[in-house]
Amino acid sequence: MPDPNRADESGLVAIGADLEPGTILAAYRTGLFPMPVRWSRSPGWWSPDPRGIIPLDGLRVSRSLRKSCDRMEVRVDTAFDEVIQACSDPKRPHGWISKGIKTAYRDLHRRGWAHSVEAWADGELVGGLYGIAIGGLFAGESMFHRRTDGSKVALVGLVDLLVDGGAALLDVQWKTDHLATLGAISIPRPEYLERVAGAIALPLPAAFRS
Repeated sequence: MPDPNRADESGLVAIGADLEPGTILAAYRTGLFPMPVRWSRSPGWWSPDPRGIIPLDGLRVSRSLRKSCDRMEVRVDTAFDEVIQACSDPKRPHGWISKGIKTAYRDLHRRGWAHSVEAWADGELVGGLYGIAIGGLFAGESMFHRRTDGSKVALVGLVDLLVDGGAALLDVQWKTDHLATLGAISIPRPEYLERVAGAIALPLPAAFRS
């Protein structure tokens, strides 16, 4: 999931336009996603090459992570605002989520396009992630944790939901060192675009239907 401080700006293909729901959804359908550019007030539109994905049959779950999964409960869309707020905490290293991005994705959540997958323990939100679901595509945007493995448990839960729902593609934008330990790989942009076209034609997984 993106980190503009580490991203190769060769993945930046355009600057401008707006963050209206139709604009953002059209971007995802063509392999783009919005993310602020440090030197511009207008949104940047990115399509990295190579592109980071986590194969749905390739998630790596360690023994310790499996134990954490047993101790936590995964929920969907019960605390979207809290998840995106935690992900956008300005004290986090490499923070990139702007006020405009938060407003846009909260709007997309209200419209049924943006979703949170959350890890709960002892009645508290201890980790989570959010992203966009279009057909069989889930584009992960950011994750956070307040307890060890909280974000990873949410990711395991997300993959389970996608597999059960017949999804085809989990996009993580860039393969970071952290995501690589969980099974993320890089694929060429043309291959990614082919996969997107096939994925968005599939039905939306039941977990994300309102």
